[in-house]
Amino acid sequence: MKTLSVMEGDSVTLHADVSDIQGDITVIEWMFGAENTDTVIAEINRAANINTVDERFRDRGQMDIQTGSLTITNIRTTDSGLYKLDITGTNTGVVKTFRVTVYAFLPVPVIIRNTSQSSSSSESSSVSKCVLQCSVVNVSHVTLSWYRGLSLLSSISASDLSISLSLPLEVEYQDKNTYSCVINNPISNQTKHLDITKLCQSGLSLLSSISASDLSISLSLPLEVEYQDKNTYSCVLNNPISNQTTHLDITKLCQSGKLVRIQLWADNRKDSI
Repeated sequence: MKTLSVMEGDSVTLHADVSDIQGDITVIEWMFGAENTDTVIAEINRAANINTVDERFRDRGQMDIQTGSLTITNIRTTDSGLYKLDITGTNTGVVKTFRVTVYAFLPVPVIIRNTSQSSSSSESSSVSKCVLQCSVVNVSHVTLSWYRGLSLLSSISASDLSISLSLPLEVEYQDKNTYSCVINNPISNQTKHLDITKLCQSGLSLLSSISASDLSISLSLPLEVEYQDKNTYSCVLNNPISNQTTHLDITKLCQSGKLVRIQLWADNRKDSI
């Protein structure tokens, strides 16, 4: 058995390795599918004067009548599987098997800041920490990894079809190392480089949070501030792959000399604030 890997949309040729089909050959068949359940997808039957290609491959499959090789263009992930060549003649018999794996295009990973886990300090350290999440959706047969420079820090893999992957990373805001999140399969990869300055703001502290796992739920989170407060506040709604932020304008919402309780809403969202 020969094994081939190809990207979705590319072309692949399954070579029969027969330089020239001799005159005693009567039938050339290509079959596709699991063992004992395969279906003829291309056939040349000289005795019956038949030259056909299955409807599934009609516009994409072509068999070389001189060598018996099969070429499939614009290949799809659903074309992954076993292909068998059967050549029959008066004095000739050839059987070859190929395993073809078609990989889908890889999405570019998405990196967001996980505000529910980030903190400015801990009991043992006063250094600002930033927790990041790298995610991809609807992927299969891939590995998602965090790298610091060229050093692998962590990874997670998926073999199932259409699964979502998410991988956390904790860094310090002052960290000057280069980080990147990479998704790859055996024949391709996509890389997203981390911009710590952009995603992790110095001195940013998590004050409170609330989460929801049910569908179509309303969330509300209070915050008490003084009118003279000069700090910068923001309310962030996030899930594993995206976020939305609203910045607080104290001057606009709070009247002078009063303590005001601000209510932050997120309606009908299966997210966190």
